[in-house]
Order: sequence, then C-alpha cells, then structure tokens
Amino acid sequence: MAVTSRAPVNNTFSREDPLLPHLWSIKAALEKLDLSQNDGEDVYELVYHCIETFKHDPEYRNDIRFLKIWLIYIDFSPDFKGVFREIEQLKICLDKSLLYESYALFLEARGMMDEAYLVYQSGISRNAEPVGRLKKAHAYFLERMRAIVDACSHQKVGGGSPLDNGSSCTNPWSISIIKSLLQKRNAQISKYEGYHASSKCYSGKVTLSSLQKSARNKVIEIGGRKYQIKGCAGKGGFAHVYKACITSNPDEVVALKIQKPPFPWEFYMYRQLDKRIPENERLCFGYAHRLHLYSDYSILVSNFLTHGTLQDAINTNVCTGASMDEVLCMHYTIEMLSMLKSLHGNGIIHGDFKPDNLLMRYARDDLTEDGFRTHTGPWHEQGLCLVDWGRGIDLELFPNKIKFNGDCRTSGFRCVEMQENKPWTYQVDTYGLCVIVHMMLHNSYMEIEKKASPDGGYTYQPKLPFKRYQKVELWKKLFADLLNHDHQEDDHLKILANLKISFQDYLLSDPHLIKQLKQSLAKQRISMCSS
Repeated sequence: MAVTSRAPVNNTFSREDPLLPHLWSIKAALEKLDLSQNDGEDVYELVYHCIETFKHDPEYRNDIRFLKIWLIYIDFSPDFKGVFREIEQLKICLDKSLLYESYALFLEARGMMDEAYLVYQSGISRNAEPVGRLKKAHAYFLERMRAIVDACSHQKVGGGSPLDNGSSCTNPWSISIIKSLLQKRNAQISKYEGYHASSKCYSGKVTLSSLQKSARNKVIEIGGRKYQIKGCAGKGGFAHVYKACITSNPDEVVALKIQKPPFPWEFYMYRQLDKRIPENERLCFGYAHRLHLYSDYSILVSNFLTHGTLQDAINTNVCTGASMDEVLCMHYTIEMLSMLKSLHGNGIIHGDFKPDNLLMRYARDDLTEDGFRTHTGPWHEQGLCLVDWGRGIDLELFPNKIKFNGDCRTSGFRCVEMQENKPWTYQVDTYGLCVIVHMMLHNSYMEIEKKASPDGGYTYQPKLPFKRYQKVELWKKLFADLLNHDHQEDDHLKILANLKISFQDYLLSDPHLIKQLKQSLAKQRISMCSS
C-alpha cells in the first residue's frame, strides 16, 4: 500500500529535526484511522518507514518521541517480542521507564504474566528513569498477581463454607473468587433476561478497539441492533462507557460499557438488584437491559442519564470557590443513607461508593412539600442513581457474618479498616458516604484523625472543622456514627434509618427549607447544564 503523504520537509524545524515531519504524518494518520475501513496498514507503513530511517541514528537513540513510535509499531506487529528484542539490540531508550512499563502492560493484557514480570525486573535493574515510577508500577503489578495467587492457593468459596485456613475473611474482589462464583451460577445467569453469550470473538465491521481512538458517530452492531456512538461518557483501566443511540434514534439513548477482558459480574449484580430491591426504590440503582458476552469483550447495555454526576455537581462549586448549599447536602445525604439502607438490608454491598458513580436525577414536574418524606410524587424522580456495579458484593454468596479483607485501592475512599489492615463489611460503603458528604460540605476529600475517648478507647473524626453556620450537631452525629460503629447488621440498618430521619425532620421543620431546597435544585440544574 502506498504511504500516505508526509508533511513538507523544507522548513526550519525539519532541517533541525528530521524526525519531526514523520511524527506529524503519523499523528495525522492516527487521527484519521478507521479500522472499520482498513487494518491500519497506512499507519504501519508510516511507522515502519520512520523506524527504518532513524533506527541507526545515534541522535534519536534516547529520544522519547522515537520510543513512542516503536511502541506504536509493537501494537501493530504480529511479532511483538521480536520488536522488543530489536529495541534492546539497538539500545533504544533503555534508560527510560516508559519502555518497560508500556511493554509489561502490553504483555499483562495478553495474560503473559511471567514475561511482564521479567520486563519490570529488567527495567529496574537498569535503573530506568524515573525509576520511582517504574517501581511503583511494578508494585501494583505484584499486588494484582498476589491477589490471584492468594485466592487460588487458600480461598474456598461456595456452599457457605469458610476459608480452608479457618479464617472467616476473604477478598470479594479476587479474580479467582469472582470467576468461581460466576462458574457456579452460570446455568442460572444464562437464563436471565437480556443475557446473550457467544464463544466467538466480537466480529462487527467496526472493531471495538477502534472506538478508543475515534468513536463519535461510528455505528456498531451488537446482537442484531445498530448503535450509533455519540461520544465517550467515561473510561477506566479495563472498560470504556459510550453514549449511543439505538438505530440512530436520538430519543433512544443508552450507555454501552465495553470491557476487555469480558466481565459479566456487573450484569449479575444488576439482576440481583432487579430481584431484591423494592419496586418503589429500584429507580435509584440503574438498569441493565442486556449483556452481550464474547470471548474477547463484554458489552453491557444500560440506561443513560444525561444530567451528569454528583462529582460534577461538587466540581461546579469548587470552580466558584463556594460550597454546596447545605440544604442540597442534606438532600443528597438523605438519598445516600436511603440507598445504603436498602442495599445492605437486601444483602448487597456496592463496593465503589463515590460521587463519580452517583448520577443526577431531576423531577419532570414541580416539587412540593408533600411527598418529600415518603419520596413519592415528583420527589420519586428527584435524587441520585447509583451505577457501576463491577465491585458489587452479593453477601448471599458468602458465609453468614463474613468479614472481608480486600483493599479497594481507590485513593481517598479506603475505609479505616482497609487503612489499618482490619476486616470490614459495610464500612466500604459507609466510609464512601462520609467522604462524599465531606466533599459536598468542604470541597475537599476527607482526612480523619484518631482521638482518645474518656472511656479509654478512641474515636475517628474528620480533621477539618465544620463552619459555624452549618448544622454542626447533625453532621457530627453522622460522622461519629458511621466512622465508629462495628456495623453489626441490625444496629447498622437502624443507624442508617435514624440518621436519615434526623435530616428529614430538620428539613421539614420549616417550610422555608423545602422552598430553599427546590430553589437550590433548580439553580444547580441550570449551572450543570451550562457547564
């Protein structure tokens, strides 16, 4: 195939830096790349030509830009190990940590853990810079591998049996445990409405990997339906979430969560919500319409809410330097307390309770004081919707009174028990609630301090003091109760219920407060739409 046109070379920059026109050409080709129309051969030709031109030029041996060209080459080459050997032989950026980190992640994604481990070791032994970053990446890699090894070596799940070593603790996010749980319930899961499994790879005309480079307005076909991608709504380490229209109909909008490797656990959790959560509360937890499971990808089709997240709402206040209106903080606190009471009372833990996973819901009709306490009328549509159930925990699959020892590794949301290497259950969610409340009140993540109490024990409390104009006693009680309770199930649910009632009672104690809440909600909605 002919090489696409290159940028002109008769300019000052190209005379000083012959690599630069090649970089421009490759960048332009990558931006125009559409793997549904070709296999990327144009990009491959450009990258190959660049490497052949400069690979023996000592001027670029330690140029990080040239290394990135090699990394693109690895991604396109069927003999990626051969490419890496050539990089070593030519001594291309052997002192750069990016080489080892990128190649190790490339290998890990393909399940080649031993090779990935050796690549990390090689980079560290060569003191590749910045070596601190490389060592940190290596440590995270070892943690991921250790979780797999530990789970396979001594954890036993199923039938309500405790662990083989006599401990009642386990890591509910262990890869092997989730895989075991799914295998044991495969016959049940396969009968769920919306479950579509195939042993083959996804084979649509538009490859799913190409969406990460350019997704807008591409049309992909899944299970006989066509989805027009309107944009990326979010992404993590293994999954991308896209806003999409069904058959290009702007009135039929859904969220497509595309994940590699395939991960059906979230679909299982959504179906448990369908079964266990009362109908009048179900709106608060999102809906999954269907799961398409392939050997290389899973695609979860779920509702798409257009009003942003609670994190977005918090950020609008951060931008202005003001805190969220206290009545709004109370409204969302009531919502979150209600959510956790419903979830925990039905044997479900969310496991990733943070403002990014709480979508905003707004009522279509005018809000009135009637129905606020009972959450009926327009108030039923007003509030939050908790999504992203990939870390969800189904307590019914574990022995009674189980304690967990996994670490969520989400900065700022690791509960006290995780920080102190102690077992936990509901604390992973209630601590997240406390962090979110702190963010709403103070525009900052929560830091806690451990203080001695008169009875010889100690208590945890936020370091940052409350403002004088805030309802300090209400907020203090919330943090005291949720940060310092051992979370026995019955008492735990009573605490959540009582805290919810205390905030409701305050807001209903003065009609002016509900009026203020309605005004704050309207103001917030306009502010978020404009941003």
